[in-house]
Amino acid sequence: MSLQQIRYFVAVAEEENVGRAAERLRIAQPALSRQIRNLEAEFGTELFERTSRGMRLSSSGAVFLPHARAILSSVESATAALYKR
Repeated sequence: MSLQQIRYFVAVAEEENVGRAAERLRIAQPALSRQIRNLEAEFGTELFERTSRGMRLSSSGAVFLPHARAILSSVESATAALYKR
């Protein structure tokens, strides 16, 4: 699992749509979908329920989301601390 995959996961969770998340992240939709599928394969569970209207968090995704946000927040805090020295 990479920080990039975590950022992608959070964006899709917030947008509830891969296309909008891809636009927000400025990446191609197929690349984003592939990274989400890779993350799901690594976890061995689906993080999203795919519908005709978009994507919504599965129960596993809902468990992971606050942890993903905490990871990203910690990385941002650590980076900021380095630049304040």
